Amino acid sequence: MLDTAKIKIIGFDADDTLWINETFFREAEKEFVQQLSYFGDEETILKTLYDIELTNMPLYGYGVKGFVLSLIETANKLSLNSIPANRLALIIDMGKQMLAKPVNLLEGVEDVLAQLSSKYQLIVATKGDLLDQQRKLQKSGLLRFFHHIEVMSDKNESSYQSLLQRLSIQPNEFVMIGNSLKSDILPVVNLGGYGIHVPFHTTWHHEEVNHEINSPLVFKVEKLNEVLLLLK
Repeated sequence: MLDTAKIKIIGFDADDTLWINETFFREAEKEFVQQLSYFGDEETILKTLYDIELTNMPLYGYGVKGFVLSLIETANKLSLNSIPANRLALIIDMGKQMLAKPVNLLEGVEDVLAQLSSKYQLIVATKGDLLDQQRKLQKSGLLRFFHHIEVMSDKNESSYQSLLQRLSIQPNEFVMIGNSLKSDILPVVNLGGYGIHVPFHTTWHHEEVNHEINSPLVFKVEKLNEVLLLLK
């Protein structure tokens, strides 16, 4: 069971936990496939893109900007560097449109944060492009609920360990809530903290976990407001 008597801080992932994000990437991929249909079928285009994204992640990190650079590289590779400049301009514009998207909060977010912030200290622990995440947090209207914002280059055991040290807490005093088992739950649980998994209907290919997670430190809810039953 989750020992709430020991919990001091609750961490929240941002993208697809507090607001919609992955949906915009899937929409962009569909548009990209249409733009490159002359150079390959959907399966070939997406497979090439995924492989290039995986290679580029250590260089670009996560977020829209790295995604757009991978789209451009994919377009050049599939077209054998013959894609017209106006097509590349469309890809860049697609990225700008993604960065300008509204921040659409998921159901129940404000109520959950309001209730939990009266009992616990709340933080945001997310990854991605710093400027873009700061912009979304400002647009979200949720900053008032959090006493700390952490934008990580990646979310692994080392980065969470550093975060916990800065917060001056032990792993068993921390709960992480998020939609990604790979980034939000497993690293924290491996350190001895708690994880509450709130699945989102769309999961990025590189965030998928294909094995069963059996741990007394991991809890799963279908909707965010169900965490209130775990954190009474």
